[in-house]
Amino acid sequence: MKKLIALFLCLMLVLPVAAALADDMTTEITLWTFPVGGFGDDEQVQTLIADFNAVYPNIKVNVEYLDYTNGDVQVTTAMEAKTTPDIIFEGPERLVAVYAAANALVPLDDLWTDEAMADISAGVAAACKDAAGVYYEYPLCSTAHCMVIDKAAFEKADALQYIDMEKHTWTTEGFEMALRALVEAGYNPTGLIFCSGQGGDQGTRALVNNLYSGKFTSPDFSKYTMDSEENIKALTMLQKWAEEGLIAFDPSINGGEELALFVNGTSKMAFCWNAAIEGLNRDKLADGVELFPMTFPTDKGDPELCGGIWGFGIFDNGDAAKIEAAKTFIRFVCDDPVQVRKSVYMSGYFSVRSSVTGLYAGTEKEYLDTYAPFVQYLGDYYQVAPNWNTQRYEWWNLLQRVGAGGNVADEVALYIQNVNQ
Repeated sequence: MKKLIALFLCLMLVLPVAAALADDMTTEITLWTFPVGGFGDDEQVQTLIADFNAVYPNIKVNVEYLDYTNGDVQVTTAMEAKTTPDIIFEGPERLVAVYAAANALVPLDDLWTDEAMADISAGVAAACKDAAGVYYEYPLCSTAHCMVIDKAAFEKADALQYIDMEKHTWTTEGFEMALRALVEAGYNPTGLIFCSGQGGDQGTRALVNNLYSGKFTSPDFSKYTMDSEENIKALTMLQKWAEEGLIAFDPSINGGEELALFVNGTSKMAFCWNAAIEGLNRDKLADGVELFPMTFPTDKGDPELCGGIWGFGIFDNGDAAKIEAAKTFIRFVCDDPVQVRKSVYMSGYFSVRSSVTGLYAGTEKEYLDTYAPFVQYLGDYYQVAPNWNTQRYEWWNLLQRVGAGGNVADEVALYIQNVNQ
C-alpha cells in the first residue's frame, strides 16, 4: 500500500512537468490560401501570423499562396500524394463540395459553438456543411459578386440613362441599349465574355442567368438547369449581340485577364468583379477610367447575384497535434473579438457575423461601403451542387462553342449531358 501511495505521489509530481513540456513544444502547421483579398498578399498575411504568434508563440505557421489558374491542380495533386497542408482558405465550392466529398477534411462541428450559430446566418451555415449535416468549413467573410462599368465612358456615350444610378441596377433592355450607345460612340470592345478557363466564371454564370431570370440549378442543388427556356434564350441573345458586334466572346482570356483589360482601359465593363477586386486594382486604373460597380442586367425587378463565402478547412493528415493547432489558429482568426475585425478588414469583404459591422467607415477602404447594399441581392449558393469541378470545366467549353456560332440548344444539351451524371 505504501508503495502504491509513493507511486501515486511521484505521478502527481511528473504530470505537471509533462504538461509544461507540452506547452513549450513547437507545433508547425502549413496554411495554403487562395488569393481572397488580402489573403493573397504576403505582407498582410505575415502581419496576421505575427498577431497570432504574439498570443500563441509555440505554433509556427508556414504559408503557400495559390492562384485560380493552377491552384486546383496543386491541391488535387497534394491530395493524391498525401502531401496536403494543414489548413486551407477558400469557399464551400472547394472545401465542402470537393475536398470534404473526397474524405480529405476534418469535421469542424466543434468550432460551431452556440455563440457562432447565433451570430452567423443560416444561409452561410448551410453552405459550410455537407448533405449529412457535418461542418467542414468555418467561415470568415462573404460578399456578393457583381460587375463594373467605366462610368466616364458611359457618360461620354450617353449610356448612363439606361442605369438606375442609385440602386446600381439595370434591365436587360437597358443593357442592350447601353451596349449600342457605347459602340456608336466608338468604344470597342464593350464587354468580353471570357472563356479560356474557369477563373472568374461566377461572372459569366450570373450574366447568363440574370438576363431572363434563369436558374443555374434546381432548388435542392441536385442537378443543373441551364437547359431551361430562360437560359437558352439568354445564351441566344448573347450570341446575337456578339454577331452584331455589341459584345464579344473571347476564348483567349479568363476572368483575371478580363478584369485586367478593363482596368487598363481596353474594355468598358467587366463581369468578374467584387469589393476586394476593386481594392486590389484602384491604384492600377488607366487614366480616365472611373469605377462604378453594377449588378447584372435582368428582365425583372431585382437581380440575383452569386455569393462568395470564404473560410477555413483542415486537411486530415493524421496528426492530432497539428489538427488542434490548426483549430487554434482558426479560432483566433475568426472568433477573437479584436482579431476578427482585422481579419475581415484584410479580406476586403464583409463579415459573416452579424455582430461585426462598421469595419470600413472612416478608413482608407471606405469605398467598400458602396458594395454593402449588393448583399441584399444574393441568390442561391448553388456552388455545392454535385460534379462541381466537372461543371466548371464544361461551362467555359459551352461558352466557347456558343461564341463560335454553335446551335445554342444543341450545345446546352451537350453541357447538360456531361454535368448531370
